[in-house]
Amino acid sequence: MGVRASVLAIDAGNSKTDVAVIGADGTVLGAARGGGFQPPAVGVEAAVDVLAEAVAEASAAARLAGPPYAGHVSACLANADLPVEERRLAEAVRARGWGATAEVRNDTFAVLRAGADEPRGVAVVCGAGINCVGMLPDGRTARFPALGRVSGDWGGGSGLAEEAMWWAARAEDGRGGPTELTRTLPAHFGLDSVYALVEALHLGRIPRERRHELAPVLFATAAGGDPVARALVERLAEEVVTMAAVALDRLGLLDAEVPVVLGGGVLAARHPLLEEPIGRSLAVRAPRAVLRVVTRPPVLGAGLLGLDHVGAPARVRAALRAHYG
Repeated sequence: MGVRASVLAIDAGNSKTDVAVIGADGTVLGAARGGGFQPPAVGVEAAVDVLAEAVAEASAAARLAGPPYAGHVSACLANADLPVEERRLAEAVRARGWGATAEVRNDTFAVLRAGADEPRGVAVVCGAGINCVGMLPDGRTARFPALGRVSGDWGGGSGLAEEAMWWAARAEDGRGGPTELTRTLPAHFGLDSVYALVEALHLGRIPRERRHELAPVLFATAAGGDPVARALVERLAEEVVTMAAVALDRLGLLDAEVPVVLGGGVLAARHPLLEEPIGRSLAVRAPRAVLRVVTRPPVLGAGLLGLDHVGAPARVRAALRAHYG
């Protein structure tokens, strides 16, 4: 057909990749879903090969010739945690020739833009890990390395599961005080003791990827009134607000009316024991901030960032938002 789209939007997480081909009027001309994006595990080129499969599928659905498929590629990628990683991934994406220009960002920026009316605000994502970014229309950003405890992070589904196991193990063997987690955590896997759960996890009888299932058990135990579980949920709430407040302060937005967008599986679940203290604490530290939980897919945010880059008018951005409900 020979037609080139305006923006090729890519949102790539550890478990899946979403691609959208966006026309000059904001219409989604084609879309596709692919596998997870894991350059630390497979290398940069092999990880970008996974993106290439989804890009080719979405472009074929849009009946585009190419590459290049679009004027601009807006890629929001997991594992682009440091500027040096963003640059390396941007080089790899540009080398594929999918667009005349290309920009790579950490995937948390997609969540922020999906939940904000303009490229202005802060987002905190709590999925397997935890991350926070902020941005202004002039291009300034605030961010954290988000590499886990080594970079000062606490929280995320994996971190919560680990903390819950720590407290449960110590309670069962006498090194710590009592907690219902000694019962609820192993019971989730049909086991009768924390020791049995530790053994099953250590020996691989329970796959490592299932450890995240312990985070919802922690929340359920907290809702049942267990003090240890509740304290962990309250600590996560404070971590979320601390990250958001620091990012707002770095951008001079601490006293501004701006969105603080919450995303990721842990925050999107909207547990009252987590969401309510986040709201209370944020109201103290950033009184005019507007708390939002994003429900639209992050590929929308990648697309909006692309439309921002090409200077698309408001009606085009509104059309893209309408497509995603």
